[in-house]
This record gives sequence, structure tokens and C-alpha cells, in this order.
Amino acid sequence: MVCGRETAWSGRGRRPSTCGQRCRKRKQRGALPAVIVNNARWTARDGKRPIMVDGSPASSTNPDTWTDYRAVAQRPHGVMLGDGLACWDLDDVLDGDVLAPAAVELLDSVEPLWVERSMSGRGLHVFVRGGGPSKQTRHISYYSHSRFIAVTGDAFRR
Repeated sequence: MVCGRETAWSGRGRRPSTCGQRCRKRKQRGALPAVIVNNARWTARDGKRPIMVDGSPASSTNPDTWTDYRAVAQRPHGVMLGDGLACWDLDDVLDGDVLAPAAVELLDSVEPLWVERSMSGRGLHVFVRGGGPSKQTRHISYYSHSRFIAVTGDAFRR
């Protein structure tokens, strides 16, 4: 909990880690490690779509459409992968706080810079240093360049 207030929970789905939208945004600020924040590969976002601060479309391959973290920190945002920053995108691997075996295996095999819940709350983004080709299976994808990842700031710790 960020503010210390109790969270409302209906007993269904995953238990909220913040009391509301304002607290969730406060949790986001400063949560990401400097190795990810300190680069100019950020954009605002509209859902999962990258946009520039002025609202026009951003491109995963055009650095002229990216900015620094400070310019987008107070609004929904994401990061463009590349230049040594990669991400394992794990879909539908969480049931509450219980990880699927494939996710456990992956987390045991990498050195994450940051692990967060995805927008759905059922997946994970595992940010790592990396390169090489992208690859995809049914629930696990690896991206190392020319790709936008919507950042939630909802840290996952096991």
C-alpha cells in the first residue's frame, strides 16, 4: 500500500495494491529503476498505442517521436525497446499472485531489471538487458528492438 489506507476488494480477481487511481499514480512515480528511466525512449500512450506528448502517433522506429521519462511520467506511458533494453512479455501467467510454471522457469533463468504486471493484471513484463531476434510462443514473447511496451509501474515481486 502506498498511502496506508485500506483497499476496497470485492473478493473477486486480484486484490488491489492501491486504494485508488491517485495512489496508483503515486506508486508509479520513482518505482522504475534508473537504468530504464534514464534514457530518451519514452512516449505517452493511449491504451497500448504509443503517442507523442502532443497526442500525435509515435513510432517504435523513429527516435524523433520519443522523449525522456520526465515528459510522460504523470500520464499513461511506455518505452520503446532497443539499445540494450529488451522485454519478456508473458501473457496469462498469473492467477491472483500464483505464477504459471513457465513464468517461474523464465524468471529463474533471467536477470530482470524490472518486473511488472501488464495492463490486464494477468501477465508480466520482464525488462532485461538484451538483444538478438524477437521470438514468440503462445504465452511468452521476447522483444529486443523496434517494439513499444506499455509500462504500468505495478511492480511484481515473488
